[in-house]
Amino acid sequence: MDIFVPDIYEQSIYTINYKKLKKRGIKCLLFDLNNTLTSYDSDYPTEKLRELMFELEKDFKVIIMSNSNKDRIRPFKEKLNIDSSFSSKKPLKRKYKKIINMFNFKDTEVAMIGDCLLTDIWGGNRMDFTTILVNPISEQEPFHMRALRVFERKIIKKLNKKGILFKGEYYE
Repeated sequence: MDIFVPDIYEQSIYTINYKKLKKRGIKCLLFDLNNTLTSYDSDYPTEKLRELMFELEKDFKVIIMSNSNKDRIRPFKEKLNIDSSFSSKKPLKRKYKKIINMFNFKDTEVAMIGDCLLTDIWGGNRMDFTTILVNPISEQEPFHMRALRVFERKIIKKLNKKGILFKGEYYE
């Protein structure tokens, strides 16, 4: 069960203490796209997201890492002017390895930020990255994600019983 436990749990990407991450030696931030950076029904980044990414780019290599296809990611990649990895097949390791090799990062220098334990957190933990869970932006999700959420709730319930992870109780 520990493979599903995030190192940090925050309300959203806007409440993460990025200065602390930098002090911990994090150099690369991998962000999930859907329901982490934007809702599923949004086709372009908000101004607030653009401002955050612009600020983060000053201190980190920022990459969108999504299981979505290239067409879904393209407008965010272009409008935010950041790198991306589409069809990543998280939690599999292949694309994570490609990124750390391409940019020459150590696993201790990367943080995976996302809203889903079964893709983002599991994948990041498999790579020994710092993992940061955030709440989903919206409850509106496609069927495949609603199905994953059923399993996720069961995992959270087990972690809750062990006193490890409580939905809505944030920690760094």
